[in-house]
Amino acid sequence: MHPLICFQAMTCSIPLNGWAAGLRTFRWHAGIEFFQQFDNAEILDADVDVDARVEKSGHYIGVDLEVRGSVTVACDRCLEDLTLPVEVRPSFSVKSGASVSSGGEGKEGEREILLLDEADADLDLGQVIYDYVCLSLPMQRVHPDGACNPDTVRFLSLGPGNEEAVENSPFAALKGLFDDNNN
Repeated sequence: MHPLICFQAMTCSIPLNGWAAGLRTFRWHAGIEFFQQFDNAEILDADVDVDARVEKSGHYIGVDLEVRGSVTVACDRCLEDLTLPVEVRPSFSVKSGASVSSGGEGKEGEREILLLDEADADLDLGQVIYDYVCLSLPMQRVHPDGACNPDTVRFLSLGPGNEEAVENSPFAALKGLFDDNNN
């Protein structure tokens, strides 16, 4: 069976009704427009490809995602653009029906469980993809040593190693304010 390929920038929906049991493949590209839908101001640019392998068998729906590409964020140190790789492979099972009323997500073996209302005709993976991309980013987002903007690094190096910069600092007059000798 040939995979169903969808190149859509804004929606990541899978129609659940009207297709027989079997395996299908969906593909999407998530650019900056995708992340802007979620009001994300941290991601400045994105080039992320998403492959979804969806297996439907009776009431069982299994989804295996492969999310890979890169996103651009501001460096925490110099605020210049920093491109970070993204590569995640989440797998989950979709359940619908009465179990939805209990709410929440759980685990089934090695798969997350995504609960869906029985009335939903489509499975929208947009929020799931967005969450996994954001969770894959490191907490501290900085360039490798030596790759930050040198002007910013020089400004930030006001410390014990740079005595001249400390003396020219507007805070130099406060140095020693709380030393015991000044009482």
